[in-house]
Amino acid sequence: MIAAYSAGGTLVWIVWVVAGCACIGSAVAVISFSNPFYSALALIGNLGSLAVLYLLLSAEFVAAAQVLVYAGAVMVMFLFVIAYVGPRLEAPWEGAPAWQTIAAVLAAGAIFLEIIVVIALKAGGRLAHSDHVNRTFGTPAWIGRLFLTDHLLAFEITSIVLLIAAVGGVVLGSHARRRDPQEVRA
Repeated sequence: MIAAYSAGGTLVWIVWVVAGCACIGSAVAVISFSNPFYSALALIGNLGSLAVLYLLLSAEFVAAAQVLVYAGAVMVMFLFVIAYVGPRLEAPWEGAPAWQTIAAVLAAGAIFLEIIVVIALKAGGRLAHSDHVNRTFGTPAWIGRLFLTDHLLAFEITSIVLLIAAVGGVVLGSHARRRDPQEVRA
């Protein structure tokens, strides 16, 4: 009995390590690829590996929502916008450090600081307490009640942001499809 439990626990750790490495690897791929289509495909891989991590946390509904909503619907919209807009001709990272570089360094520093704070809290024993979790925690009814009561404003703002992204993609695509007057005369 103990050997079977140990083998199951080992398998969970192996799946966790593989999913974690896939998550980190695909996240690095998202920012490393110069082709936006490949970056979007790597983001789908990242979202899929996050869904596996959610399954290991017994959050089946969140994992299903991750795959259906983000890896499915939102990424299809991203791929549509990328295909509609087409490739960009200018290179945004050439020249002196731009505000994007400074923002990336600041964001990486903030994430690193968060990691240090969590490790320090865990080492100090301040994260060792566990709260009681009732049976309805994480169920679709519980999540739906939270979305439509406590977090309704954030839920609606997210839908508006996605709508703005879709309209922005169409506007950018229409500008990218227009021909340059110099190009037409030649």
